[in-house]
Amino acid sequence: MAGQHDPAPGPAGRRVALDDPFRPRLARVVTTVLAVVVAVATVLLLVLLPGTGLVGYALGDRLGIGLVGFAIVWFCWRQATVAAVPRPEGLRVRNLATTRTVAWAQIVSVRFGEGRPWVQLDLDDGDTLAVMGVQRSDGERAKGEARRLATLVAARTRTSRDD
Repeated sequence: MAGQHDPAPGPAGRRVALDDPFRPRLARVVTTVLAVVVAVATVLLLVLLPGTGLVGYALGDRLGIGLVGFAIVWFCWRQATVAAVPRPEGLRVRNLATTRTVAWAQIVSVRFGEGRPWVQLDLDDGDTLAVMGVQRSDGERAKGEARRLATLVAARTRTSRDD
């Protein structure tokens, strides 16, 4: 499709192609740092805790601490990897809990009004789909990414009749 690979101005002078993936910036940085801190703290805690005995921690205690640390790191990783990836057949949206591919023809509109934490797609079946790959916490960059997504949807859903 003409124009879909034309670069557009991006953050920090980087050129962004219309069909580049949509990923949040601030959420990725915060959750990655948090995951590293929790992983290191969990390992240190497990190494420095006293062993079994009257004042020590048993194997079950250590397993529980390790599992909680692992769960927090997994959650942070999942948040850091949210994205919306344009593909020829549709938009692959990876959110915190789910991953779904929506055909271009199914997307009716792209909304990012005030008060919305992330972009929302209105689908032809009346359903809505959050796109956590574009998050309001990224400020002006997020507004530009929402416009880029709306432009991409318009380009991919255009018909010969343009109805």
